[in-house]
Amino acid sequence: MHFNTASHGATKVKNEEGAPAYSLSPKLDLYAAVVTSALANKFYENTDDRLSRIRALVGKVDPMFTAKLAVYAREQMYLRSVPIVLAVELAKIHSGDSLISRTVSRIIQRADEITELLAYYQNSRTGTKKLNKLSKQIQKGLASVFNHFSEYQFAKYNRDAIVKLRDALFLVHPKSKDKEQQKIFDKIASNSLMIPETWEVKLTEAGKSGKEKRVVWEELVVEGKLGYMALLRNLRNLIEANISSKTLETVCKKLSDAEEVHKSRQFPFRFLSAYEELQGVMSPQTSMVLDALEEAIGASSDNIEGFGFETSVFIACDVSGSMDSATVSDRSKVRIKNVGLVLAMLLHRKCKAVMTGAFAERFGMFNLPKGGILANASALDSVKLGGSTNGYLAIQALIQNKVQVDKVMMFTDCQLWDSNQGWGRSLTTVADCWHEYKKMFPQSKFYIFDLAGYGNTPLSTLEKDVYFITGWSDRIFQVLDALERGESALKVIEQIDL
Repeated sequence: MHFNTASHGATKVKNEEGAPAYSLSPKLDLYAAVVTSALANKFYENTDDRLSRIRALVGKVDPMFTAKLAVYAREQMYLRSVPIVLAVELAKIHSGDSLISRTVSRIIQRADEITELLAYYQNSRTGTKKLNKLSKQIQKGLASVFNHFSEYQFAKYNRDAIVKLRDALFLVHPKSKDKEQQKIFDKIASNSLMIPETWEVKLTEAGKSGKEKRVVWEELVVEGKLGYMALLRNLRNLIEANISSKTLETVCKKLSDAEEVHKSRQFPFRFLSAYEELQGVMSPQTSMVLDALEEAIGASSDNIEGFGFETSVFIACDVSGSMDSATVSDRSKVRIKNVGLVLAMLLHRKCKAVMTGAFAERFGMFNLPKGGILANASALDSVKLGGSTNGYLAIQALIQNKVQVDKVMMFTDCQLWDSNQGWGRSLTTVADCWHEYKKMFPQSKFYIFDLAGYGNTPLSTLEKDVYFITGWSDRIFQVLDALERGESALKVIEQIDL
């Protein structure tokens, strides 16, 4: 992996395929590494390598930027693990004010994140040795968040892990805000928290008692015990349990309710994962659920600003082998390709004058209807164009057909090369083709959506009309809006109030 040592970010490097590329400035590099990471193995980089890069980059940028990036990753990009890494790594090199405690109090939004932060803190400081002392600012931040959770929320995540909730209480020494909360703290200390009646617990109990699963699922739905994420993950189970049509109608109403969608803060690709999981389910109920998923992701795109008929857009989707092999986390089947396709189809729906292509070893054009975001993404997911990442073919197609567009939007892992010229000897590059295209149509702009964060891009971000955006959430389109207003991607992060 090549890092940029200059402050501005225009160093020529080689990407993972040996093709010409450009490094990013430390801020851009950290931003990309963070918002494209669930700290899971990627095609070109494993989790330990990504952690090492993030740790190194934290030491190269302003502490306030790192803190704001942690908050941005948690609140805007819906990531949980990597904001914890940023806060702990920042605490190692920064002191003298309340920045760390303020950051910790913002990024810890679930009770189990208290113990996750302490587990990472312990591992990075002492390895397997047990913690007996905390950074004062880490302690202060965690003490404040102990006051945010109910007994149910603590009990739900009271797990037998490396760092237990009881350990956290004794390490942090939070002050209760009233007598009721002190009772909760006492229960944590004595390991006497109530057993939470979660949907997992109810299913386990039903299995032991022999109660019919269909009845249990129906009760969970009717009683509102299945949260939005749980619904998404269990749609197949609900249909295969043969729940009643009335109950399934309740499920579909919740799935497609715009307010529920926005509250759930789901990654867009989770809708595609649920959609594709149902493709093999033989049931007359399946189509109703697929429609609900389309409505749900349609609702998630409501706040995205697209472009009118006066602005022509070309969307180029990377469906290469590296995009198809890397998953978003060790426990997920969702591939980086899925992420890119859903984001691309969200944008496709919002743009009035738009066309879409996909590239790998070969390039293909696809005239897609605007209605089905998930149907379009699923259709492109099944397209086979080889394994290589010949991104230049997308721009070359525009040149050869003399097609003028105002904006080129490329969704990719940025590891572009030319397999037709031999391994590691890329002669035809995206940069070459783009420069030729700009001679033909000088008003055109290029937007690179980086979905992997490997630390380099196919074009320099210093070039006029070349823009860099990264992340997996639909919030990346807020960055696109900022770019349209003449701001930078980093400005979105720097404007966070902390």
